[in-house]
Amino acid sequence: MAKKRPQTKAKRPQITDGEVPVVGAREPCPCGSGRRYKACHGRAAAHAVTELVHRPFAGLPGECDWVALRELVPAATAGLTLRGGLPEGVPSVTLATVLPMAWPALRRDDGSVLLGLQNDTSSGDISRDLADTLQRALEVEPGTPVQGRRAPAGGPRLQDLLDPEGGFEPEVHSGFEFWVPDAENATADVTASLERANAAAIPTVKLHGVDAAYWCETPEKNHLRWVMPHPEEQLLDALARLHAAGRSSLGEGTRLVGSFRAHGLTVPVWDLPSGVTAEDVEKPAAEFAERLASALAADAPLTADERRARGGLTNRQVTLS
Repeated sequence: MAKKRPQTKAKRPQITDGEVPVVGAREPCPCGSGRRYKACHGRAAAHAVTELVHRPFAGLPGECDWVALRELVPAATAGLTLRGGLPEGVPSVTLATVLPMAWPALRRDDGSVLLGLQNDTSSGDISRDLADTLQRALEVEPGTPVQGRRAPAGGPRLQDLLDPEGGFEPEVHSGFEFWVPDAENATADVTASLERANAAAIPTVKLHGVDAAYWCETPEKNHLRWVMPHPEEQLLDALARLHAAGRSSLGEGTRLVGSFRAHGLTVPVWDLPSGVTAEDVEKPAAEFAERLASALAADAPLTADERRARGGLTNRQVTLS
């Protein structure tokens, strides 16, 4: 019998994790391990895509307003300031709640960029998805919309691209006319999308006297929805203290009815009579902010009445994200 020749294994090229491309889940992993991609480097990629970032806007100027524009406000814009300034040929970058045709972003004919905030995202980190869209919008040709895609797992986040000292000042609009600087020359698709969006928009106004509080009008009653930065448990305790003491309203006929959870922050909600306007609640909201600050500073255990009030508020929480 012939003697078997000794087998030698060829040396596989060394590939770092950052160089492994994304392939089909059942295809051989490009790293050369011999395993399928989903059982090798695909595991880390899948985890990075699906892992939920609890507070995606933390660290950005105006975190509470980012949450409001993502979840509560139909039509609004806010100028964004990039680290290192704007690239050549890009006169401005503007965040928008929604863009025509639900585009993730749009490079306008003049080179300016609109970034859509309320689009569905493909991973658990909205900040990374938006940063990827923004980077691509800065590079496409003017007059081009940016399509959605899965952002690279190791890509930058908004916190890496935006100037932390740039500020964040939302401007709430009554409709979506900011989409089309020249409405007469808009395409039929964009015009139809604009009409549908305007028909569905709920009238909304941002209060001036307090941060991240938004009045809105609905057919049955009006509401105030106020995104707050305080830790949830501490805020619920403070609201319970005020509610039990009969000091949680914003005036006659108004009522604190519960709260939303959104992107790691809590959003108390008040019902307002239909005749109460945004201007009407400016002063009561400022006065409530003072009462809330005192309640947040209290450290005594909750009384029985306060615990009952807290239970009621907790039972009326709705998670948006």
